[in-house]
Amino acid sequence: MKTKSFNTYKVSKEHAGLTVENYLKQVLQYSGRQIQKLTRRKGILLNGKTVYLQKKVKPDDTLRVIVDGDNAYGVQPEQGPVEILYEDDYLLVINKPAYQLVHPTGHTTSGTLANYLAYHLEQRGIICTIRAVHRLDRETSGCIIFAKDARSQFLLEQQLAARTLKRTYWALVKGSVSPPAGTIDAPIGPHPHFANRRAVTAHGDPAITHYQTVRSFPEATLLELTLDTGRTHQIRVHLAHIGYPVIGDGMYGVRSPWIGRQALHASFVSFRHLQDQRELTVHAPLPADFAHAIEQAQICKKAQAE
Repeated sequence: MKTKSFNTYKVSKEHAGLTVENYLKQVLQYSGRQIQKLTRRKGILLNGKTVYLQKKVKPDDTLRVIVDGDNAYGVQPEQGPVEILYEDDYLLVINKPAYQLVHPTGHTTSGTLANYLAYHLEQRGIICTIRAVHRLDRETSGCIIFAKDARSQFLLEQQLAARTLKRTYWALVKGSVSPPAGTIDAPIGPHPHFANRRAVTAHGDPAITHYQTVRSFPEATLLELTLDTGRTHQIRVHLAHIGYPVIGDGMYGVRSPWIGRQALHASFVSFRHLQDQRELTVHAPLPADFAHAIEQAQICKKAQAE
């Protein structure tokens, strides 16, 4: 028989005096329908005992709420490497290698990060649908967040919309970027001629990218970028639009002998812990091929100086 799983919450002083129902709605953001379902299942415990919804909570009370378990992964588990950067009861942050798809798509049904993660969880006896909170392009490496249950996914997506979940990228771009820091505010929509591309267009969706220079080279610039929005190919489209395409990006720039892919890496993510709200930052180390590209830019700098 499957063991019931609960999420546990400690009531803070600022929420003392709320009824259990209001705590669930206002603090934990459960809907009325979800609360009814939890009540029928006796899935709400206050200090270890079932409780009426109108009971008022006190500081340091412990509220436990049953978790609706998944019964499938949503993808076919497949053995493969998975580098976990961070994990708790609600989510995982994975270091995605370059050239790997996040999820099966089109004719590609195996070899994706989702397939490998499903197998990894299966080996640990954990059954949960594989839920990516955001996406990375096939060639982009670095941090990607997976939620372990539907509620955690919802809360993380809310953080994403409120910009309390922040994604920071490093990009090596062609040219000497000027000004060295700035904001690109340009709408992005479908490309007028190529179905798989995006373009800056007056009728596109709002898209905002912030950048600042990390290091400058004669022929390239290493940038750190953060996003206010998450449009498809946003960083690549925006940087090409202002004349500094990502090195190695064959779609929006040109391929490069320095690196066999686009030099774009999701270097870290920061977010608020879903239970105690402390801010967490998870970093993905720079891959060897990206580090090599930076070395090549440095070599060019030395050659020009001699």
